[in-house]
Amino acid sequence: MGVIGVVAAIVAALIHLWFFVLESLWFMRPNVWARFGIDSQEDAEVVRSFAYNQGFYNLFLATGVALGIALVGAGDASAGRAVTLFACGSMIAAGLVLLVYNRSFLRAAAIQVVPPLVAVLAIVFLG
Repeated sequence: MGVIGVVAAIVAALIHLWFFVLESLWFMRPNVWARFGIDSQEDAEVVRSFAYNQGFYNLFLATGVALGIALVGAGDASAGRAVTLFACGSMIAAGLVLLVYNRSFLRAAAIQVVPPLVAVLAIVFLG
């Protein structure tokens, strides 16, 4: 994997790690749940378990990128590339689902989609 692919994948992983922190660790803070369009403490309580679960999905995707890059570093380029592409592809797919579900989430979807998309394109076309 080239430098552009690795750097973009790391950026994507860090963004998803940040999502984990927001959704699973800090979600009940009013300034955090408001970022997700939640209007009240009561509504935040209702969706708290969903946010918690979603945060762990994001953590697992970030972990996939880290594992893929570690495998490449350990000399198993083929497996590392496959794991990294799968993790980044899942990030892209989730971001597209977000956008298709509600077009008002364009900015959030772009944040979620662009870095892993750059990683995938760089890994596939630049090596």
